[in-house]
Amino acid sequence: MQEKFKAVVIDNQNEKFSREIKEIDTSHLKDGNVLVKIDYSSLNYKDALILNNGGKIVRKFPFVPGIDFSGKVVESEDNKFKKDDNIILTGFRVGEAYFGGFAEYAKVDSNFLIKTPKELDNQKAMMLGTAGFTALQCAFAVKAREELLLGEKVKDVLVTGATGGVGSIAVMILTKMGYDVHAVTGKKDKNEYLKNLGAKNIIDRKEFDGESKLLEKGIWDGVVDTVGGTSLTKILAQTKPNGIVASCGNAGGIKINTTVMPFIIRGVKLWGIDSSGASIKRREFLWNEANKLIDFAKIQSFTTELSFNELLETYPKLLKGEYFGRAIVNPNK
Repeated sequence: MQEKFKAVVIDNQNEKFSREIKEIDTSHLKDGNVLVKIDYSSLNYKDALILNNGGKIVRKFPFVPGIDFSGKVVESEDNKFKKDDNIILTGFRVGEAYFGGFAEYAKVDSNFLIKTPKELDNQKAMMLGTAGFTALQCAFAVKAREELLLGEKVKDVLVTGATGGVGSIAVMILTKMGYDVHAVTGKKDKNEYLKNLGAKNIIDRKEFDGESKLLEKGIWDGVVDTVGGTSLTKILAQTKPNGIVASCGNAGGIKINTTVMPFIIRGVKLWGIDSSGASIKRREFLWNEANKLIDFAKIQSFTTELSFNELLETYPKLLKGEYFGRAIVNPNK
């Protein structure tokens, strides 16, 4: 490979934070045993936090962020991978503790990688990215009600933060699974967008504000909650007996004020989704399911391809809630 390559580099020297596109050389790639030429990465909320000021996540500087990527193997010291294999990486603290995907090349541990399924390509993989992978995990957690509880059918599924990256893709997947999806949003101008993804019903997020009773009328067979906070308290109280609530985000806060009543009276399951630390076996299963469950033409319609310069212009909009849709980053653009 070439000795020098382009990367987005953040730095924090003398309490002065900076971000710039630089040429760095291969000596900076010290981690891992597989060298990858990156085709695409994606812009996630966590990436935006890190690009802004390190997000209290990155501890060593200078640093290359980017929590996911897809690309081709250039060199591998592990015989599980060979030159030109297409691969996907999400999670495992890449882009947080290890140099990440906002670069032309990355070097990572082979145990962090899976091969891109033949039905996908590397562009589609990052149109999903971490958000899509998280949505897949959530959808299969909800589906587990039928499989683990032997015949407990799922009909009505609530998705909070439905216009976000995880929420949008979850609406699409759950609809494809045959469920009636009820999408929660505060953005009334996105109602048609959500219906186009398959949502049967749109609910104003204000309906989940305020105090909750210990138990309310059971409405939801399953829930994908990207928000957390006080709304999750009310959602747990509204979940039907043996319902599964997949919790994957904290946009509304990290604390929930609930009681044991939904769990011991109704058998509600609060299912935590750790997309960063999911096992390789689970990753391979879910990525192989993606092509069956996702309409990539629809995702393409709300996906923007960014250069590194455009990435640095776009991430502040994501932090302010002014960016809509998916953003993939092409290091060759």
